[in-house]
Amino acid sequence: MHVDVKKLGNIPDGGGWRYVGRRQGEKNRSATPDKPKSKWNNPKLGYAFVHTVIDDHSRVAYTEVHDDETAVTAVGVLHRAVGWFAERGVTIERVLSDNGGAYRSYLWRDTCEALSIRPKFTRPYRPQTNGKVERFHRTMADGWAYARCYASEQERRDALPSWLHQYNQHRPHTACGNQPPFSRLINVPEQYT
Repeated sequence: MHVDVKKLGNIPDGGGWRYVGRRQGEKNRSATPDKPKSKWNNPKLGYAFVHTVIDDHSRVAYTEVHDDETAVTAVGVLHRAVGWFAERGVTIERVLSDNGGAYRSYLWRDTCEALSIRPKFTRPYRPQTNGKVERFHRTMADGWAYARCYASEQERRDALPSWLHQYNQHRPHTACGNQPPFSRLINVPEQYT
């Protein structure tokens, strides 16, 4: 498995500047309620952290969006991903990650040991080593995160499960012989009924 986190800027209520233009985007940002102010009196909208676990063989992806990238959050995502993949007949033996703080923590190491998963790390400043998840993040940004004008951050987050279903089960993938990633999982329960 490959794991990584993609950081995306949150969208203000009314839409972000990419689709409504800089002037309207700034108005939407200023009108977004309940956010702390920066020194320029603009609200700090923060970031969405997309945690991704992708299978090396099949390219099937598991993704969750959170408000941080701490070790506690990364471990929670790993636990849920292990269960999700186990339901689909995939056993995780190794996990490849970058050298981020969450993945270098004692909590991550102890969790991997408890789950009988061997953690591996990429060389520093060498994202190509974790290229499968990096490419997935680019596809995800083009196909989901910036694909259309979302009126709010919650609307964008609500659109992720349907896009992920499309990616895993219907979108052709060149590494899978132009079949969807789920086609490479041969022992999914009730797959052949």
